[in-house]
Amino acid sequence: MNPWPGRVAARNAAIAGAGRWRSIRTLDGGGPRFALDDGRTIVSFASNDYLGLTQHPAVVAAAHDAIDHFGTGSGSARLIVGGRPLHRDLEHELAAWKNAEAALLFPTGFAANLGVLSTFGTDDVLIISDELNHASIIDGCRLSRARVTVARHADVDHVAALLRDHHGGAIVVTDTVFSMDGDVAPVGALVELCARHGAMLVLDEAHAVLGPKLPDGAADEITVLRVGTLSKMLGALGGFVAGPRPFIDLLVNAARPFIFTTAPTPADTAAALAALQVLRGSEGASLIERLRGAIDQVAPQHPSPIVPIVLGDEQRALDASASLLDDHGLLVPAIRPPTVPAGTSRLRVALSAAHSDDDIDRLAKALAGL
Repeated sequence: MNPWPGRVAARNAAIAGAGRWRSIRTLDGGGPRFALDDGRTIVSFASNDYLGLTQHPAVVAAAHDAIDHFGTGSGSARLIVGGRPLHRDLEHELAAWKNAEAALLFPTGFAANLGVLSTFGTDDVLIISDELNHASIIDGCRLSRARVTVARHADVDHVAALLRDHHGGAIVVTDTVFSMDGDVAPVGALVELCARHGAMLVLDEAHAVLGPKLPDGAADEITVLRVGTLSKMLGALGGFVAGPRPFIDLLVNAARPFIFTTAPTPADTAAALAALQVLRGSEGASLIERLRGAIDQVAPQHPSPIVPIVLGDEQRALDASASLLDDHGLLVPAIRPPTVPAGTSRLRVALSAAHSDDDIDRLAKALAGL
C-alpha cells in the first residue's frame, strides 16, 4: 500500500482548513501594469522591481545581445564548463559598487545566503541571526554546522550579550532592510559591536535600494560579507557575495550552492550588468530620487520601498487585498502566517520608480478608504 497520496492529501487539507491555501496568479505584461486572465488591466504594487529596470531599454537590449552571442544557457557550473566574460565583468562591477576586493555570482540571492552561511558556519562558530531575517538566512543557518542563536529583532544589546557569552569564531547575520516590515537594521552599531568582538558581519542587502549604507571604513575594521540580489533593484535574476578576496576564493572552492549549480544565464548576467551601469550613473540617481518621492507620498520618511499595512486578522487582510484589486485595479498582496507571525497579517505595498504619479495617488486614496 502506498501511503503517500493520503499523507499529501492530509497536509493539503490542513493548509486549506486553516484558511492558508495559496495559488499562483498569472499576469500578462511587463509591469507595473499587467493584464489578468479576464482581460482587466491592473497596476501591481507587489513587485520588488524598485527602480523599474526590468523594462529599461538598455537592460532589455543587453539581454537580447547576450542571447544572440552566447545562447540561452550557461551549460553547467562555472568550475566545470568555465565562465563567460559577462560573469567576470559583472563580478568586477559588483565588487567596485560594494567597495570590495572581489565578488562572486550565485544563481539566486537565496543560494548566495545558503553558500555563505554553510561555508563559514563551521562547527566551532556561533551564528547570531536576527529573528526577522529572510527564509534564505534561516535555511543557511540550518545548513551550517554552527551553533545558531536567534537575536531579538534589531536589538544590539541582545547581540552584544550573546557575543560576550561566546568564546571563539562568531558571525552576526542580518537583513539590512526587512522584507515584510520595511524597517532597517542598525548597521553602524553592529559594525562597532563586531569590531569589539572580532565577529564577522554578514549583511543581506537585497532590499537596500535606499540604504542603510555600510559606514565608511567598516571593511577595514571588521570582516564583512555583503550578500545581494540581481532580481530586485537590478531587475534581472541572480545573487552575489562581495567581500575580501580570500573569502570569495574560499566560496569558489567550498560553497556547494556555487560549485554544484549551473551558472547564471548570459541574458540574466548581461541584463544585471547593464542595470548596474544605469544605477551607478546619473540616471540611477534620478530613479532613486523618484522612488524616494513615491514612498513619501504613501508613508513620509519611511526608510524603504516596502510599506506594510498591518491589519492583524488574516481574513481582514485577504478581504482588503481583494477589495483593492476588484474595486480599484490595484494588486497589493495580503501577507499572512507563516510568512509573518500570527496576528500580524498585512498588506505589503512595494513601491517603484516605475509607478506614475497617478498610480501613487490611486493607491493612497484606496488605502485611505480601507
